[in-house]
Amino acid sequence: MVKVSSIYEGGLRCRATHGPSDTTIVTDAPVDNHGKGESFSPTDLVATALGACMMTIMGIVAERHGLDLTGMTAETEKVMTAQPLRRVASLKTRLTIPLPADHPQRQLLEQAAHTCPVHKSLHPDIDAAIEFRWSG
Repeated sequence: MVKVSSIYEGGLRCRATHGPSDTTIVTDAPVDNHGKGESFSPTDLVATALGACMMTIMGIVAERHGLDLTGMTAETEKVMTAQPLRRVASLKTRLTIPLPADHPQRQLLEQAAHTCPVHKSLHPDIDAAIEFRWSG
């Protein structure tokens, strides 16, 4: 179990503290939703968590097989919708892996990305497509 404590600081800004490490992050409402947009919005953190989770799970699998994925990147494009209510409509992620496209562990690494807990926790109405780019 991990405890995260959050406090509303006013002005649509929150500060969250990660219990185990005492690290803090700040969120702001986005400009298109009455905020200043001076930091990640809560839904931006969902997009961030998705990319980081996929890379982490791929990294675990890679280490298990003696592979180095240092330099791998994730870009997640978050699209919001207001119909029928404001929510995340899509989180499309592009993973760039520093290995050749014909790498023998390609299928294993791609499957790992699809099994990340954040991806598995998303509502089925969210389009969470993953694009893999092999750049090695």
